[in-house]
Amino acid sequence: MPKTATVPANMTPRKPPPAQKAGKGKYLFKMAGLKSVEAGPEYSTAHGAVVEGERFMFGLLRMPKGTGAAAHHHPNEQWVYIIEGELAFEIDGKKGVARPGSLLYIPPNAVHSTLAAPDRDAVFLTGKDLSHGLWGKPVDAKAGPRRAKPAPRAKTPARRKR
Repeated sequence: MPKTATVPANMTPRKPPPAQKAGKGKYLFKMAGLKSVEAGPEYSTAHGAVVEGERFMFGLLRMPKGTGAAAHHHPNEQWVYIIEGELAFEIDGKKGVARPGSLLYIPPNAVHSTLAAPDRDAVFLTGKDLSHGLWGKPVDAKAGPRRAKPAPRAKTPARRKR
């Protein structure tokens, strides 16, 4: 997979909204009460509370069932700890499924994508160093966030005419 994003010339990159800042007397955070931010709206459906310190950001995010993050990359490393649900993932070509209690490591610049299971939202803690910021760069700027393909419909027997 390519390591660079293709961004249309007429598209102005958006900037992530500011996260809650830690320090200067702010040391305890009730994550459920913080403003929700988008974790990469051009390629991901994940959203939730994010707190930034001096060198590290930490988020409690939710990815709605059957949705995910299209292939993207960023120069900062990332950790993802699964609390609820399941996340199918691909990191640098390696595929797997992360379940509650699993910890994913995403190296700097690794192309990666995720997809929440179709029956339950995925809830996870994530952390990144602040060398780059919250949002990554999509591999294909036109792809948008991932959506699970609907399950094929079961064929029903033809009704007999009476």
